[in-house]
Amino acid sequence: QVQLVESGGALVRPGDSLTLSCAASGHTAGYATGWFRQAPGKGREFVASIRWSDSRTYYATSVQGRFTISRDNAKNTVYLQMHSLNSEDTAVYYCATDSLDSSSYASDEYEYWGQGTQVTVSS
Repeated sequence: QVQLVESGGALVRPGDSLTLSCAASGHTAGYATGWFRQAPGKGREFVASIRWSDSRTYYATSVQGRFTISRDNAKNTVYLQMHSLNSEDTAVYYCATDSLDSSSYASDEYEYWGQGTQVTVSS
């Protein structure tokens, strides 16, 4: 059984930076990890993902160049560094794992999910 715990969400101002963490327990070796977000009244959307096999990363167009996903295997933790935050980044951020290591953009390809962490960008 895989358990994921996100942390690092906060209230920040436009232009600020923030780093989210996704700590995993259980067997996650070989799993891709993705970050998704859900804003009030909207569906869950893909943000970024990283494959286990080759550490290749993928980003949504809306965050490309501003967000960076990375992984620390020793800590079994995946990070999402976020820069130049704006109000449209306000959402609950979730991490999830994909045992097929496909690093898909589709949320239904991911089997395990964390409880989410709130990021609010407001002046």
